Amino acid sequence: MTEERSHGGRDRDQVTLERSELADLRAAVDQKTRSDREKAVKIDALGARNLRLAELLKDSRDELETLKGEVERLGAPPSTYGVVLEDPVDDETAEVMAAGRRMRLTLAPGVEAPRLTPGTTVRLNEAMTVVEVCAGMPITGVTAMLRDILADGRRARVVLGNDEEQIVHLASGLRGGSTEARSAPVRAGDAVLVDPKAAIAYEVVPKAEVDELLLEEVPTVDFSDIGGLVPQIEQIRDAIELPFVHHDLYREFHLAPPKGVLLYGPPGNGKTLIAKAVAHSLARAAARTRGDDVADGRYPNSYFLSVKGPELLNKYVGETERHIRSIFERAREKATEGNPVIVFFDEMDSIFRTRGSGVSSDMETTVVPQLLAEIDGVEDLRNVIVIGASNREDMIDPAILRPGRLDLKIRIDRPDRDAAADILTKYVTEDLRFDPVEVGDAGRGTHVDELIGRIVDRLYTRDESTAYVDLVFASGRTSSLHLADLTSGAMLRNIVDRAKKLAIKDIVHGTGRGLTTDDFLDAVDAEFAENTDLPNTSNPQEWARLSGVRGERVVEVSMPDREGER
Repeated sequence: MTEERSHGGRDRDQVTLERSELADLRAAVDQKTRSDREKAVKIDALGARNLRLAELLKDSRDELETLKGEVERLGAPPSTYGVVLEDPVDDETAEVMAAGRRMRLTLAPGVEAPRLTPGTTVRLNEAMTVVEVCAGMPITGVTAMLRDILADGRRARVVLGNDEEQIVHLASGLRGGSTEARSAPVRAGDAVLVDPKAAIAYEVVPKAEVDELLLEEVPTVDFSDIGGLVPQIEQIRDAIELPFVHHDLYREFHLAPPKGVLLYGPPGNGKTLIAKAVAHSLARAAARTRGDDVADGRYPNSYFLSVKGPELLNKYVGETERHIRSIFERAREKATEGNPVIVFFDEMDSIFRTRGSGVSSDMETTVVPQLLAEIDGVEDLRNVIVIGASNREDMIDPAILRPGRLDLKIRIDRPDRDAAADILTKYVTEDLRFDPVEVGDAGRGTHVDELIGRIVDRLYTRDESTAYVDLVFASGRTSSLHLADLTSGAMLRNIVDRAKKLAIKDIVHGTGRGLTTDDFLDAVDAEFAENTDLPNTSNPQEWARLSGVRGERVVEVSMPDREGER
């Protein structure tokens, strides 16, 4: 009994001990678990910190590399720029003008030789190696006048501002076949941008000063486009074309060609048109003499220097004279190769008035002598012709009009009936849209002839309905001017244009089908009515002279009584 009790006690103690050990083990496990969890948290925190430190280190390295590159950039030597002179002959070198020296330089890897066209700007490193092709060409330099292009097509002769000639390379854009927008192939007389040190011309630049006053293109007007002036056209062709085309015969007969022609008469009758046709016809004759192809109607070796008279005037002393000198210098340059040059002064009376007349300022006292000196200076150039046009030939200085200067004077008068009919044939043509009812079975040609006849009859009827002004002369004699006395080529064209507008208006409104006779007759009446208030009654003599009235002095201009007019 006692042994059983002892044995039971030991069992209980053993159980108690095991429970205690188990509790200790559990406590140890719990403690280890907590310790492991704390370590994991610390490890995560340390990992995040290490990641932040790694990123910071990377950023620091990147910033260091950036600063190192900036230091290297700031410490790099300056670049030199040059201009390519010739197309590269290989893929490794190029002819470059830099720092005033012509050099053959090596191309760095990555620089494409085909991009190195003449005139291209390139960047060079300290070893004078081409490392970059710059966009575009130089935009600054000096302007020069191109005199001619040499036979190789790659170089040209230019004249600088000090009249010094220089041979320069032509940039690729100035050579034939260019498609660049900012440059175009050049021709003699163009203003070009030049780098004198590099001796290369880059581009065509706008003309300045006197160049803006000139129209060098040969006009496309032909003598066949001019109506009613057959005698005058024949006279001026004999005076200008014959000496040029048959200069050997003139030389054989010791006959000098005229140096100048004056076209004078009332405004609007074709003076300017004749001058343009002369230039066109002379250019065509010159081209045929050289054997050039004239099928395209272009004459690159002939020139028409049309001077806008009033724009030639300058308020600064000596500037107008300088412009005149420049004009004739241009004419001489272009005529040196045997090219025909027409120098046309429109409104000549506005700049070359009689000296000492008191009509204008004293400007003509220096401008007129300058023109006289220039006209006399073209004596040895058979290819320079001066043509002047004026509505008031009486106001031009007599020294200009004497033989040996403007030798030939041709009056371009108002058209008579036949001349007016001829002019109208240029504007009233069979291809216009006529009212089919009026055309009928007669045919367009017959209808046009009849229509022109009706217009001319209306214009040249002399009765009260066409009376324009009454003139009183100094002797007391009176006379009347009618619509026929004021008709001009410009007026005839305006009448046709008015009729066309009336026909268009009727077609738009649905009341017409084409040009009618009434459209033209109404246009004549409208043109007449529009001009009835224009006569200058305050200065009758000036108005009469401008209108083409010659002879006795007019002292009074009055409007006729139009009561009862329709």
